[in-house]
Amino acid sequence: MPIDPHWDKVFPLSDQVQHRKVRFVNRFGIELAADLYQPKATSPGPQRWPALVMSGPFGAVKEQSSGLYAQTLAERGFVTLAFDPAFTGESGGAVRHVASPDIGSEDFSAAVDYLGLQAQVDRDRIGALAICGLSGMALTAASSDARIKAVVTASMYDMSRSISRGYRDSYTPAQRHAIVAYLSQQRWEDAARGRPAPGWHEVPFDAEGRLLKGQRTLPEHLPADANPVLAAFFDYYRTPRAYHPRAINSTTAWNATTPVSFFNFPLAAHVEMIAPRPVLLIAGEHAHSRYYSEDLYQAAAEPKQLLIVPGADHVDLYDRLDKIPFDEIERFFRQAFQ
Repeated sequence: MPIDPHWDKVFPLSDQVQHRKVRFVNRFGIELAADLYQPKATSPGPQRWPALVMSGPFGAVKEQSSGLYAQTLAERGFVTLAFDPAFTGESGGAVRHVASPDIGSEDFSAAVDYLGLQAQVDRDRIGALAICGLSGMALTAASSDARIKAVVTASMYDMSRSISRGYRDSYTPAQRHAIVAYLSQQRWEDAARGRPAPGWHEVPFDAEGRLLKGQRTLPEHLPADANPVLAAFFDYYRTPRAYHPRAINSTTAWNATTPVSFFNFPLAAHVEMIAPRPVLLIAGEHAHSRYYSEDLYQAAAEPKQLLIVPGADHVDLYDRLDKIPFDEIERFFRQAFQ
């Protein structure tokens, strides 16, 4: 879809909401860019709305999935803030295309800082919603930020677990050491060159056990023999369905040394601290990532819910309005805010 300079999202603007771009600063002094959506007032006089902060997926921008969620939930009576994480999209950060589990978690709390200062927001009714790889960061933020009254995740990915242990924890100890050795050498190469090199944030190995390197998250063209997971991501990020020039997953790759922080910083390590605030974990029935939500559900304390969407895969929950359970999401937050 061509990007309209007056409306730069991959979904159409709703006539039921008001929208504006905003900026705020996180605890590390990095300026974050966000889209603020709110319902058009239906009664005269000031109103104080429940509010939601949201971001994700990992490598996406607010003009994609998180913005769609934000706009849809604003239509349902919430003030919503979809933001670009630090170093990504329109947000600040001197180094681009790098991610940090620590700073990424802080970004959710910084978004709560901003929303809680808005006159139209009821600061006692603020929740967080995260998609895919930002889910672990939202949960981590909520573990130490009591202002976040409820958390919803969709197609959760635990990026620390995925990056440091591989899909379904498949890395052997030798492979983990090989990745650490590669990252360590890459730091010297980056330092000598004076700029970071791009690379894969999840490092694969070939059939002979050799570490593989690459410079694009997704290929320029989909191979004929592509596996279904790659094909689903490609269909979302690299086609008119949701291509966006500021999205890392649409264009290039993360910095090659991005995995360093994720080896050191386990996300959602204290998820039980969210209780007694509720958590809702949503995953597609056929999602390759479903086990992240199921495992997190086991680790979380009550109250908690696990919602499996029939017939859905991982990427369906990015933008398929017939698959995303917005009725359940709205009901969950309204009950949490009572």
